[in-house]
This record gives sequence, structure tokens and C-alpha cells, in this order.
Amino acid sequence: MTETTGTPVESIRKALLGYRVTAWITGIWLIALCYEMVMKYGFGVEGLNWIAVVHGWVYFVYLLFTANLAVKVRWPIAKTIGILLAGTIPLVGIIVEQIQTRDIKQKFSL
Repeated sequence: MTETTGTPVESIRKALLGYRVTAWITGIWLIALCYEMVMKYGFGVEGLNWIAVVHGWVYFVYLLFTANLAVKVRWPIAKTIGILLAGTIPLVGIIVEQIQTRDIKQKFSL
């Protein structure tokens, strides 16, 4: 197994895949949550409250996978917090994921 800066590359590759998948899933559920809010407060449609619950759990899993990746690639704490918060704004989490994936692949030759 090849090592880069003391961290096994295969471990980083797996952590990056988990981060990418959860970033996309979180982004999609955040859009669904926005839809639920519009339907609830704009049109008075009830019964979509389960979307908020699912999104909350998906976001929690995203936090875990992102923190795992941050430790493996040694992101500074401020960058880690910024990336964690990016998952709270529709589409921003997906855009940040694309940028970070490109940077990590280049830095660690993945």
C-alpha cells in the first residue's frame, strides 16, 4: 500500500468516497426539505414533516463522514467547519464537494 504524508492512500480514497456520497445525498434531501417548507408555509400542505426528520439524520451521517475525511487529509479546523456548514445551504454542499474532491485527488494522487 502506498502512503502519502503518513496516511494510507486507500484509507483516504474510501473516506473521500463516503464524503462524496453523503454530500450528494444531503444536498438532495436539503432540496426536498426546501420543497417541504414551501408546500407547508406557502400552500398549507401538511403531512410532509417526515422529510425534515430524514434530512436531519442524513445530515448527521454527512457530518460523520466529513469529519472522518477531515482527519485523514488533515484539514484545518476552520476549513472543516466551513465544509460542514456548506451542507446546510442548498446546492453549496454539492459545489464544495466537487472542489474538495478535485483538490484531494490532486494532492494525494488519487
